[in-house]
Amino acid sequence: MDKSSRHAQTKLAELSSLDKRLINLLQRGFPISERPFLDIAEQLGSNEDIVIERLNHLMATKVLTRFGPMFDAVCLGGAFTLAALAVPEEKFAEVTMQVNSFDQVAHNYRRTHHYNMWFVVGAESEVEVNQVISDIEKKTALPVLNTPKLEEFYVQLYLPA
Repeated sequence: MDKSSRHAQTKLAELSSLDKRLINLLQRGFPISERPFLDIAEQLGSNEDIVIERLNHLMATKVLTRFGPMFDAVCLGGAFTLAALAVPEEKFAEVTMQVNSFDQVAHNYRRTHHYNMWFVVGAESEVEVNQVISDIEKKTALPVLNTPKLEEFYVQLYLPA
């Protein structure tokens, strides 16, 4: 295996039983209370300090790349789109870094398809979304497939750890 292929591989994370239960619980919602981490700890049979330490560890090791609320950008006056790139395998790691360098990019996923990189662009306006897409095309020298939402579906995505 050559160096670029090794670099592009993803290392599987080792998750403890508590980590898995924590990730699974948080996907279902976050308590709104004075001490939400204590509430979570009680549900998991743990303690508040351990829950906070595990979340910090999961973020530091990039098991979780984002921890926070999800807002409906359109309801708040913003805009977003799902976009894709067909990235040559030998450039995948480089293009991933280029795309992820934009603050407006989230949810970058690798897929086994001609369009092998999918990501969400969220911004304050449709004009900004289009500018970010144009900037990504310039930075990567690859055309972006822009697939804006036509209809909203609520699927309650849950990915058990």
